[in-house]
Amino acid sequence: MKIGLFMGSAPMDLATTAKTATDVDVKWGAPSEAPVSHRLGDVECFVIRRHGQHGDINPHSINYRANVWQMVALGVESIIATHTVGSIDPDLEVGTLVVPDQIIDYTWGRASTFDDRRRHVEFSQPYDAQLRTALIEVEPTIVARGVYGCTQGPRLETAAEISRMARDGCTLVGMTGMPEAGLAREVGLPFASVCLIVNPAAGVGQAAIDLEELHRVSQKGASDFVDLIQRFCLS
Repeated sequence: MKIGLFMGSAPMDLATTAKTATDVDVKWGAPSEAPVSHRLGDVECFVIRRHGQHGDINPHSINYRANVWQMVALGVESIIATHTVGSIDPDLEVGTLVVPDQIIDYTWGRASTFDDRRRHVEFSQPYDAQLRTALIEVEPTIVARGVYGCTQGPRLETAAEISRMARDGCTLVGMTGMPEAGLAREVGLPFASVCLIVNPAAGVGQAAIDLEELHRVSQKGASDFVDLIQRFCLS
């Protein structure tokens, strides 16, 4: 079995012998980095850090098409994406893992299709139900529902923007959830997201967002991501 894994910039050690793929497909341009292969039991896991090797690719500048297409070229059967997010729902605490079931796209100008033909990809349920269930069963304490609001970045949101997103029904906010999910659906790859809450969104907490604390929580939470992925692959 082969799965694809999109990760952020936090270091995540899967504790396996890593092998960098040499067959990089550039049909849609260069991916963020050459994928790295990890063997976890019977699963071959191909990892791409969407912000690149040095973590310096901004969310709006990521070549999402190239990243998803690279997974197609590698023959993966599904994609799991990890995201660090802010919490719009005050009941979702920092450090919580969430598997969202819906998404609202607030981005613009991102290449969001592989094909300019007029067609409509069914997207009412943006995440694959079977893949979501498998992830949730691995970690019973995970929050099994959420609405990911994807913003353009790279700046953080204003309190008024977060207030609007809350009225729209968003419970999480991040910058990299789209067009990944839509592109995966277009090529027929089951796709699910696992989100780590690293801060209360603007106006939700009592204080201004502390970027150093956000980074610290991201680094600490990376081990939770890794543990979940390892148990998923070995289950």
